[in-house]
Amino acid sequence: MQLLIGAALVEQRARDIRLLLLDVDGVLTDGRLYFSNRGEEMKVFNSLDGHGIRTLIKQGIDVGIISGRMSAAVGQRATDLGLTFVYQGQNNKLEALENILSTCKITSAQIAYVGDDVPDLDVMKAVGIGFAVANAHKTVRQQADCITSAGGGCGAVREICDFLMQCQGS
Repeated sequence: MQLLIGAALVEQRARDIRLLLLDVDGVLTDGRLYFSNRGEEMKVFNSLDGHGIRTLIKQGIDVGIISGRMSAAVGQRATDLGLTFVYQGQNNKLEALENILSTCKITSAQIAYVGDDVPDLDVMKAVGIGFAVANAHKTVRQQADCITSAGGGCGAVREICDFLMQCQGS
């Protein structure tokens, strides 16, 4: 993982994280959109990411989704993983973050967000740590606090989960 604001600062912020929020397309998936002949949308998720998310939740860090698209597959995956917050169809992801902050007893500094494209930037800038996946848009990589080694849908979320747990000593 490439730390862009200084290792000591990122590790300090990571110790305070209580909620990891994720974009979906390009973060939990590789960003490609699959449609069947019948128009059904399909998504491919990485089992490494799923295991990292489950482990992170067991360690007391909640995980949620803020996605611009609506998808039954995302809802099912979120249920399977036990995610705390699931916001789909969000044209304004910052509004979703504000809703989350109004319902839980944490500050924005205790939240990390993972994104890959321009619609993620406002949330990335508003939280304690903004992560970009390796194959994120150049603008997002430039604005991120950290960039994963792995690409979206290829274990990037697991890399972040492991990093947070390591920084928190779990």
